[in-house]
Amino acid sequence: MNNNQIINLLTVLLGIMICVLVVLCIIFIVLKMRNNKPKEKKVEKNSNKGNGVKTKENTNVQQHYNKQSIFKFMEFDRIQDNMIIQNDGKRFLMVIECQGINYDLMSGIEKNSVEQGFLQFLNTLRYPIQIYVQTRTVNLSNSINTYKNKIDTISRQYANKQMEYNQKVRSGQYSEEELQKEKYEILRQRNLYEYGLDIINNTERMSLNKNILSKHYYIIIPYYSEELGNSDFDKEEISNLAFSELYTKAQAIVSSLAVCGINSKILDSTELVELLYVAYNRDESETFNLQRALNAGYEDLYSTAPNVFDKRMKELDLKIEEEAIIKANEVIYDVIEESEKEKRAKRKEEELDELIDQMAMVLIKENQMVLGEDLTKGAIDKIKKDNKKAKAKTKKENAKENEKGGEENVKKTSKTRRFTKSV
Repeated sequence: MNNNQIINLLTVLLGIMICVLVVLCIIFIVLKMRNNKPKEKKVEKNSNKGNGVKTKENTNVQQHYNKQSIFKFMEFDRIQDNMIIQNDGKRFLMVIECQGINYDLMSGIEKNSVEQGFLQFLNTLRYPIQIYVQTRTVNLSNSINTYKNKIDTISRQYANKQMEYNQKVRSGQYSEEELQKEKYEILRQRNLYEYGLDIINNTERMSLNKNILSKHYYIIIPYYSEELGNSDFDKEEISNLAFSELYTKAQAIVSSLAVCGINSKILDSTELVELLYVAYNRDESETFNLQRALNAGYEDLYSTAPNVFDKRMKELDLKIEEEAIIKANEVIYDVIEESEKEKRAKRKEEELDELIDQMAMVLIKENQMVLGEDLTKGAIDKIKKDNKKAKAKTKKENAKENEKGGEENVKKTSKTRRFTKSV
């Protein structure tokens, strides 16, 4: 083929391609125009409605929609007989709380038994259920209060033990072993008290952390009044029948979950109130829990609270009293230890001569091989004789002192008698 023929073919192909592109552009423009026409019509209709008199109807529709959404959100009428009643007594709910199990820490046999139990639980279901998981922030205020009450009892026990120990020491009727046991018991009570204070401080620090969460698992069982058929029952009879039916179903679920190793229980009315309260008041339930809401009665709203400074003074008085008791006990304990040391030192001073004689006899016996038997016996006998003489002297001196003291007492009594006679 010549160059001219090739150029002609290429020009023909280029013309065909240009024509195809033009046709495609026209088709694209037409389709776009068709898609834009209905949107413009809709905008015109909306604008006509806005300019017309139908705005009241629109506002009425919006208000009606808001009311329906609120009633759908709060879809329960009341809580009665451990049941949530909905739709004016047409639907009843009973809730079961389940405790979680740590499946990952189980052995293979335990996992297999849990799986078989769960399969058995699913196979026994003949009615619909709902599984609900609720995440709550852990409130440690109750546990802190229980810890504080226990610490108060421990501090009282510690104070009582301290007083008993002081009385026993003063009486002098107990041996050193018994007193040592009492001392160990006091130390144990003190360590327990300090350990409890550390627990309270750590728990209060943990309560400041808002990221401590706990999950609660629930199974919800429904019952409809339509299941009774067209029989004529009043509302009380329907609620009683619903309760019996739901209770039997809930007990069957509890027993079937026990096979899996899951402990569960049926929630009572107050626990159902707490469940719904936390579900509808996530933020408020952290600061103002259900128990405080129930305890806040009608009269509490109108009662005048005491002055803040009076409250502060009472708290300070209680704190001063508690710390004063603890400090007094510690000081008494230290003084008793010092007095015991003084008594031991005095006993050693009184028994100094006897201890010296005993030590001398021990040394003589140890050196018997060098001194000989006769010499050792003579030395020991002499030490014993001297010891007896010293004891006799001390007895005589004590008797003389007692006689002198008796004479002085007689003189004093005679003087007092003469004085009374003269008066």
